[in-house]
Amino acid sequence: MSVYTTMASPVGELLLAGERRGTGVELTAVSMAGTKSLLVEGDWEADPDAFADVVDQLTAYFAGERDSFDLRMGGRGTDFQRRVWQALDQIPYGVTVTYGEIANRIGASRAAVRAVGSAIGANPLLIVRPCHRVIGADGSLTGYAGGIERKQLLLELERAA
Repeated sequence: MSVYTTMASPVGELLLAGERRGTGVELTAVSMAGTKSLLVEGDWEADPDAFADVVDQLTAYFAGERDSFDLRMGGRGTDFQRRVWQALDQIPYGVTVTYGEIANRIGASRAAVRAVGSAIGANPLLIVRPCHRVIGADGSLTGYAGGIERKQLLLELERAA
């Protein structure tokens, strides 16, 4: 069964979604208000208690007290997307890499940079899976589902901590 909750954050309201698995919840999405990513479906159940650990970890992250997440994560994606997402999971806190570096890390050619960008754009776990740490080859802030302003805020938060 799909469950969800919302939480306030420095980047606006976050929608947390997941699937009940055994005695817990597997986080499947973190999206931001005002984006076209995730919408609550009619058969989803509001369950703030199911996301207590997620909320605690995100709150600590925003307070500069946490630099990684230890959460049960799920979600669907193609094999290629999952390879890209695994590479995102390996980007250290406070560090940025380019789309080309991600392509290289997964063994894709430089010609696959657009496909890598598309896979990053399909990341359902904003903040938790740090796609905000991927920048353009020239160092510019490019493409972020939550908006460039929020990407900049997240990167500044990590640099300040």
